[in-house]
Amino acid sequence: MTARLIGKGLFTSADAAIAIEPGGSGLRFITGGREVPALLSSRTDTPFHPAFAQAGARSTNLALPGTDAPAVLTTEHVLAACAAMGVWDAALNLEGPEVPIDDGSAQAFVELLSDAPQRTPDPIQLTEPITIKSGSASITATPVAIGQPATYTYKLDYQGQAPIPPQQASWALGDREGFITGIAPARTFSLRAEAEAMRAAGLFKAFTPADLLVVDDDGQPIDNQWRFVDEPARHKLLDVIGDLALLGAPLHADVVASRSGHALNHQLAGAVLAQAQRAQR
Repeated sequence: MTARLIGKGLFTSADAAIAIEPGGSGLRFITGGREVPALLSSRTDTPFHPAFAQAGARSTNLALPGTDAPAVLTTEHVLAACAAMGVWDAALNLEGPEVPIDDGSAQAFVELLSDAPQRTPDPIQLTEPITIKSGSASITATPVAIGQPATYTYKLDYQGQAPIPPQQASWALGDREGFITGIAPARTFSLRAEAEAMRAAGLFKAFTPADLLVVDDDGQPIDNQWRFVDEPARHKLLDVIGDLALLGAPLHADVVASRSGHALNHQLAGAVLAQAQRAQR
């Protein structure tokens, strides 16, 4: 029986459903009868709403082959679950324009994948370190020999511009149980001012702070509770794992993201692929 999740899209508030059918070759979304490979080459920066024309990437969106128009929105959570659970071959059948957000974590996707067959492609190895920077934000990948443990770390620090204190979270690449218990339950979050701006722009209409984390000016969730004291850092780490899943194979490297968002994560993935192509020449 194909596992299925029904809900609403985070940004669009549109009805959404996703059914995960293990098998085939690679991860790919199926939307409107067409296939969208879950690869970096499918990623699009084209805004799907005017609110994102200036704000930049707030999610990881994919386009149909040969187009730039976003066709599959907010893919990072389900892709993180697939990669961390070792499920690299599956058709992700999507109904609606956006992957269901559920509670803002990857926990529901982990449950859908609990019995899915696992296959880990040959990992990607680096020949030299890569660092991507933008202002005070950065993400670095450092080579690690196969057979040696690799760790992904996220360092969150708003540098006094938000009430969330500095914190960090780490995950050992390949640690399925560690992802299930320590990363997958961490939920996406918005600062109160961000959430209010999004609602004013016509987004987030299907949700209240009781549904998805909204952090007040005192640094605490509104009508909600933290699952971890460092839940924001854990969720940002979840996003890194999901974004790097677009490489199509595990990146066997030490990855340290500091204040990084989707845009820098995507740029790192692009630099990794470019380095791998040079190494093959």
